[in-house]
Amino acid sequence: MDRVPPGQILTERFPILTYGEEPEVSPEEWRFTLRGLVQEPLTLTYEALLALSQVDLTRDFHCVTRWSRLDVAWRGVRVRDLLEQARPRPEAVAARVESYGGYTTNLLLEDLLKEDVLLAHTLFGQPLPRERGGPVRLVVPHLYAWKSAKWVRTIELLDHLELGFWERMGYHWRGDPWREERFQEGPIPAASLRFRKT
Repeated sequence: MDRVPPGQILTERFPILTYGEEPEVSPEEWRFTLRGLVQEPLTLTYEALLALSQVDLTRDFHCVTRWSRLDVAWRGVRVRDLLEQARPRPEAVAARVESYGGYTTNLLLEDLLKEDVLLAHTLFGQPLPRERGGPVRLVVPHLYAWKSAKWVRTIELLDHLELGFWERMGYHWRGDPWREERFQEGPIPAASLRFRKT
C-alpha cells in the first residue's frame, strides 16, 4: 500500500512551519483543559500528563504544503483515554482546539476518538522542543498537519462545527490527505457531519 497521499512529495527532512510567534510555555507552566460538552471536565499539568498511561506510536506526517515525512515517532497520552474520563455528552459532535498563542483548529469528535490521536510530549525519544510545539502538542496523524495543533492548551467539545484559524481562511473543514481535502470548495455539507438538531 502506498503510504504517500496523492499530491504529496516524500522528504527525509522534517520542516518546521508556524504561523506567528512561537509561544514560550515551560512544562511547569503548561496546563491542559478538556471542557465543553463533557460530564467531567478535566485539567492536567505536565506532571499529571506524564503520570497517565503512555503510548509510543510511529506514524506518517502529512503537511498540506505537499510534503510527507514517514515514520515519525511520538510518545504521549491517547486523547481517547482523556475523553473516556471526561465522558462526552450525547450532543457533542465536534471540538474546538486552542493553543497557547491563540491558534485554533476544529475537529470532529470521531476523529479525536481514533486510537492514534495523542497529546504528545516526546518526539524521536526526546522531549518535544518548543519549535515542534512543546511541551505538548496534539497529534492527529490521519489528517493534514495543521490539525495537529502545537502548544495545545484546550479541547472544547461542541454540538456544532466552529471553524478554526486556517479553516476560516479557506482551508478544508476536515483535512483528509487521502482525499486531498486541502481547501474548502463550496458549502460545508452539514448533513454529512451528523449534527444533532436542537
